[in-house]
Amino acid sequence: MFTKFDAADGEALADFLAGERWPFHTIEIVERADVLKRVAEGYYDDETYWIEADGERAGIVRLFDLEDETPMFDLRISERHRGKGLGRDAVTWLTDRLFGEFAHVERIEGTTRQDNVAMRRVFRRCGYVKEAHYRKAWPDSSGHKHDSVGYAILRRDWQTGVTTVPDFHDE
Repeated sequence: MFTKFDAADGEALADFLAGERWPFHTIEIVERADVLKRVAEGYYDDETYWIEADGERAGIVRLFDLEDETPMFDLRISERHRGKGLGRDAVTWLTDRLFGEFAHVERIEGTTRQDNVAMRRVFRRCGYVKEAHYRKAWPDSSGHKHDSVGYAILRRDWQTGVTTVPDFHDE
């Protein structure tokens, strides 16, 4: 289901990213040339994976800031594959991979727009906890600013299966 990206697949990645609209990303319409430039610069070399479903490439997941105790990720599922559980599968996979293979990782963060209800549901179902709400912090391609919501999972929560929540009433 997850296949490591190889720079030889740069054209395919450019076609994939430029061939979709990404409504919950800052850049909704990705330019093919921009993807090819990033491929040439090695942007996708380290920890980028194709998400495969039904024998085809259905999305990508890119893990980054892996040297930090709190890595992050970018997840993109093609429109025709959304709503089929691939987001949940990808977040479960990347959580298990990061905690299972990177001993220094203590927590994993992810951020999405407030109106991305599907991704927020994925976070909760995968044991992530809402830790932050940033008002008018996420501009869309037209310049309109949306609220941004931050989620994270702690290693101990992943290990025990017990979700701990922050105390938001500490003032």
